Amino acid sequence: ASSRQQPPSLGPQSLRGLAGVPKALLPVAGKPMLDHWWDYLSKNRAISEIFIVSNAIQYKHFERWATARGLPVSRVVNSGATAPGRGRGVLRDVELGIRRAKQAMGNLDGRDLIVFAGDTLFFKDFDLERILDFKKVKGGSLLLYYSKREADIPSERGMCEVDPASSSVVAFAEKPGQGQRGQAFPFVSPLFYILAPEAWNQIPTFNAALLASAAGGSAQLPAAGAFSFGRYVEHAVETLRLPFWGMRMPGAFFLIGASSSLKEYQQLDACFSRQLGEPGGRAIRHVRTKTYARVGLMGNPSDGFNGKTIAVTVRNFWASVELWESEQLRLLPHPLYDPSSFSGLADLHFIGRREGYYGGTRLLMATCKRFQELCTTSGIALPRKNFTARYDTNVPRQVGLAGSSAIVTSLFKALMEFYDLSTDHIPLEKQPTFVLSVEQEIGIQAGLQDRVVQVYKGLIFMDFDSEYMQEHGHGRYERLSKRCFEWLSSLPLFIAYEADPSDSGKIHTNVRARWDAKDPEVLDAMKHFADLAVQARQALEARDHAGLCDLMDENFATRRKLYGDACLGPKNLRMVEICQRCGAAAKFPGSGGAVLALCRPSASGEEALGGSGLDHLAAVREALEAENFVFCPLDPADESC
Repeated sequence: ASSRQQPPSLGPQSLRGLAGVPKALLPVAGKPMLDHWWDYLSKNRAISEIFIVSNAIQYKHFERWATARGLPVSRVVNSGATAPGRGRGVLRDVELGIRRAKQAMGNLDGRDLIVFAGDTLFFKDFDLERILDFKKVKGGSLLLYYSKREADIPSERGMCEVDPASSSVVAFAEKPGQGQRGQAFPFVSPLFYILAPEAWNQIPTFNAALLASAAGGSAQLPAAGAFSFGRYVEHAVETLRLPFWGMRMPGAFFLIGASSSLKEYQQLDACFSRQLGEPGGRAIRHVRTKTYARVGLMGNPSDGFNGKTIAVTVRNFWASVELWESEQLRLLPHPLYDPSSFSGLADLHFIGRREGYYGGTRLLMATCKRFQELCTTSGIALPRKNFTARYDTNVPRQVGLAGSSAIVTSLFKALMEFYDLSTDHIPLEKQPTFVLSVEQEIGIQAGLQDRVVQVYKGLIFMDFDSEYMQEHGHGRYERLSKRCFEWLSSLPLFIAYEADPSDSGKIHTNVRARWDAKDPEVLDAMKHFADLAVQARQALEARDHAGLCDLMDENFATRRKLYGDACLGPKNLRMVEICQRCGAAAKFPGSGGAVLALCRPSASGEEALGGSGLDHLAAVREALEAENFVFCPLDPADESC
């Protein structure tokens, strides 16, 4: 750690006693600023040694600070500078620190070097552990960065460009002037770097070259600014082409402590002093999200087999998540779906038989685990703050309406909002893949369709072409026009489902194995499903009611032929039979347990809700309910705007 030399100019009488104290040792929330870094570093087993480089004026202050915390005096390095104008520059101070570390520790081969300014704190919830995890995953060297703000003047900052897909630093410019390359770079990099050996070993060579260049041109040494650390990072990235990775600070990131003003010091102290939820302190943030269930309109189940589908979200059923900041991370069980108290064995048996053994808490835990992994591998430096989360849902269990993915999607959206992340951090087209990965984590086998439509919301056409997905990591997802959505919403769509459903996950049987074995029947069927989705899109655009009904019936017939009656189940087949007998087209909206149906237009050409269409709808409802099936008219939802 290196330290800038001048403390802020202190005005109020209550702060006069701090005059002359190095800025890095000014009290913040009741303890020296450097103590906050000490807390981060000393508790981390990956940090083996700590060295502090100080000028000669403030050296004694840092020596006393170090010995009070058990650091040997040999770990505090005196740069010899006796005035601000006589400093040698941060980079030469770092070289001196490296030399002292070699003297004290011997061979440093294979060790990484963390360099930061001891008088700068980023934010109270800075999570060093997450940064080190990312460095371990990526290798090479690492820098932190954040999106440029209005207050950031490029000529006073290190500016960089980072490839969002790989997190690779592709360009760096140290304090570029007006018109110079780097002025328009979108990101700012503060003085915090983790250097691999191939990077920090080049520092003496870089410094020597600067000194030699100056000696060849004039007798005067380069100004200390020539030895800013950012200049070396620019050299390492632009000239040496050493691998540097960028880890992005969240949107709430606020760089404080970087200047020498009393106002900024007071802001810093206030920020770190406030306790969560106390009067005048940081308000408890409360986030609420909701995700609607979906019905597969056409093409499913080809979404899991590089096909094409159309699906729409429906307002009838939803899952929601509430999340608020708390001292510990807590995932609250749902009183209905995660029961732990029963009136007796008979009650436990009934609930276990009907609801199964797995509630929603496992979905919350898996989502949080995968979210942590996603942010680490994506180079997103989340603040270290905790939360309490709970969920609610009215999606019927085991009827194939994407209830599990609705819970996962709701929590994912809540975490994004809680940590101030946007599609700049995690692009929209990659979010469905994350949701699917959570469900796969706990053994739920499914395709991408449900996750895409619940993330995008509305009426969505999806193409899961294998070559495109291999190249881009996601499919082609397109929200159909408002005109198509409004027409679909006007149709007499409904679902019927079992009042006491069985496990919907059993519906796929051995089709996956046959697909992997390139069984011609499976390959042809999945291609046909995809073709039906394309035709259904054309029917929606043409407002072809009868044509859409025919396609729905064809989708079901293809599925029945491929999977067989035993797999589809007698209750599912019975619901389809009732719907078709009463003049409605029918198919599965998901993996089974429910059917999606659409009343056909009347023979006179009227829409099914006009004239005799009402009789058809009433008749099918009565027939379904007579056999203890649940009937539910659908209310399509599109809140994408």
